[in-house]
Amino acid sequence: MSRVRDRTEDFKESVRVAALSHGYTESQLAALMSSFIIRKPSPKSPFTNAAIKTLESIRELEKFIVKHRRDYVDMHRTTEQERDNIEHEVGIFVKACKEQIDILKNRILEDERNRRANTWLGTRDETSRLDLIAHQHGVVLILSERLHSVTAQFDRLRSLRFQEAINRVMPRKKIKKKPEIKPTEPSKSNLVLKSDVSKVEDREVSTAPLRVQEQLLDDETRALQMELTNLLDTVQETETKMIEMSALNHLMSTHVLQQAQQIQYLYDQAVEATNNVERGNKELSQAIQRNNSSRTFLLLFFFVLTFSVLFLDWYKN
Repeated sequence: MSRVRDRTEDFKESVRVAALSHGYTESQLAALMSSFIIRKPSPKSPFTNAAIKTLESIRELEKFIVKHRRDYVDMHRTTEQERDNIEHEVGIFVKACKEQIDILKNRILEDERNRRANTWLGTRDETSRLDLIAHQHGVVLILSERLHSVTAQFDRLRSLRFQEAINRVMPRKKIKKKPEIKPTEPSKSNLVLKSDVSKVEDREVSTAPLRVQEQLLDDETRALQMELTNLLDTVQETETKMIEMSALNHLMSTHVLQQAQQIQYLYDQAVEATNNVERGNKELSQAIQRNNSSRTFLLLFFFVLTFSVLFLDWYKN
């Protein structure tokens, strides 16, 4: 078995000799030889730079949520205005990240349209471009899932805040009516003191209208208090339902956003499958044309061969 020989040094020496023959200076030659040891990183494409920037924005959003998590959940640490400000900042972050992801998607679609035009002219490698586009679709999908996971964390914090608000404004128990004290029937002792009561009745005749007015005012006040209590309970119940509807609406919008991303991905896959089917049909058409042309060539070849044999036979005789 032949031994393997390392020819790296011979290759470097050949490169050095070729560089000196082309007029390289010592500094240029040193830079050239160092490039064999430390290779320069390949320049990143604009799509890669934009994807890295989007990922950094999503990481900043996650750090912001983690930093203000306790301030947003604990009602004793911050006020409602500060909570609303935190929610507004998170909304701005999410909107900016979503716009960056949409820009990446539009850039992929533009590259795909350019690929189709250039493929028609036959100036690009089809396989490498398809792999690159599939890789870019995967990058966009990963960024969308990462953004959705971060927003899901904030949705859990928001649901805790809504639940706390619901518990805080739960309807209070209605005030129980005090049982009215029914007047007792006159006993025997009252009958004995009937003569004394008759003397006092004359004095109470003058104060009877005042007592009637006071009784009417008390009844009206009690009825108004009951009406206001019922109205307060109705308002608190309505406020609770509105908060629940707001929480459900936000959760539904989050699920709709996730489904929209999945539908967009499925649509891109369907478009890619349609393009593959069209390309396959073109290849089949070209194969059928080649088959027809080869059949015609074979028939012509056999005809010429037969005519040549007959001519040679006639010429020989």
